[in-house]
Amino acid sequence: MSTLRNRVVLIGHLGQTPETKHFESGKSLSKFSIATNETYKNDKGEQVTETQWHNLVLWGALAKTAEKYLDKGKEVIVEGKLQTRNYTDKEGVKRYITEVQVSDLVLMSPKTVAEKNEVPF
Repeated sequence: MSTLRNRVVLIGHLGQTPETKHFESGKSLSKFSIATNETYKNDKGEQVTETQWHNLVLWGALAKTAEKYLDKGKEVIVEGKLQTRNYTDKEGVKRYITEVQVSDLVLMSPKTVAEKNEVPF
């Protein structure tokens, strides 16, 4: 059991183009969400699809890669860890958010790379 850790692997489609910030320190941060779908048959035999949205955070070179190659609708595989943080909204209410801090990213749409005649990784 000692080898278990906080690890998440998701395959999904981007809900929006990544929002990337570049800081004076040279660090970069990208944020976006992806949708994952689960399909199953209910008690009546009808096919049901449930969509879950996951907030992603990428730092450094991964953030720059996301900024350069990812757009809304693209399919990606991400690996990372769950991270929960809190903040106070404009009304003064304390809010909590759970995000995936991404450590690895794979672009599932090779056409984008071929169209740009570049290799992203």
